[in-house]
Amino acid sequence: MVDVDVDILRAHPTEAARRLVGARIRAGDVVMRIVEVEAYGGPDAGAWPDPAAHSFRGPTPRNSVMFGPAGRLYVYLSYGMHLCVNITCGPDGDAAAVLLRAGEVVEGLDTVRARRGQRPVVAKLASGPGNLGQALGVTLSDNGIDVLDSASSITLFDCADVDAHVDIAEGPRVGVSTAADRPWRFWIRGSAAISSYRRSPRAAPA
Repeated sequence: MVDVDVDILRAHPTEAARRLVGARIRAGDVVMRIVEVEAYGGPDAGAWPDPAAHSFRGPTPRNSVMFGPAGRLYVYLSYGMHLCVNITCGPDGDAAAVLLRAGEVVEGLDTVRARRGQRPVVAKLASGPGNLGQALGVTLSDNGIDVLDSASSITLFDCADVDAHVDIAEGPRVGVSTAADRPWRFWIRGSAAISSYRRSPRAAPA
């Protein structure tokens, strides 16, 4: 297990996202290898304007974690039922985060099965951000956790040397209606856990 240097996350959101591909995240007895992510920026006046980001219109009680230090967990409820997991990046004060879209279960398969049920095949147990959040067992109370602190209940470790060990593909983000063609989604080429790409019907034609 190799600790993560916060400096690798104090970067442009796309750089931080690439560095998280292949890393591992632990929550209790569950460990996942992160295989797909999406980068998100911040407000129009910020370092990385991104109209698809929760932070685009400025800080709110919901998104305030995005404006804080790198390496914090940003957990939000999507469509009233799915808990999505992000890791903040960039310097303190510049909103940005990386959405964890898919993972491969490395440890804790029985626990993940108990949470996700028997229907999904193993490779798809954490495919898609809502499924990944459920598989990890995150709750809204985990929002703001420092995942770089080894004493935290959820920790990030073993960030991959992407140039040497991971074949990363890139493409547009899934389901966003604005900035829909930015190639800000990154995934491990060939992983069976990758989620399906769906373009938002509200997005402008490509």
